[in-house]
Amino acid sequence: MAHPYLPLLIVFLFAGIIVLSLLLIAYLLGPKRSSPVKGEPFESGNPPRGDARIKFSVKFYLVAMLFLIFDIEVVFLYPWAILFRRLGVFGLVEMGIFLLILVVGFIYVWKKGALEWA
Repeated sequence: MAHPYLPLLIVFLFAGIIVLSLLLIAYLLGPKRSSPVKGEPFESGNPPRGDARIKFSVKFYLVAMLFLIFDIEVVFLYPWAILFRRLGVFGLVEMGIFLLILVVGFIYVWKKGALEWA
């Protein structure tokens, strides 16, 4: 009897072979001449301006982290919506508690000023 993870190992093996072969083809067929123009940073067709090492406000990172946290929590609504009828009243109460905790957390970070840019 074959090991249960054998198909997964075969998929990873094929994926690795495809990645390595594409890298090899790009290395063999790709252009080899470098120039100062090719070495410049590319910003959507615009010439770069200023220093790339500017300081961002901590608020920027805080808003980004909060977005990720709330976005990941909202993903849990999809399986619940699919199984809503099967879960019945118990599922409705559980999701109500989950959403209440989510809203309380959102109001908390809003009142703390974590969502303000300035």
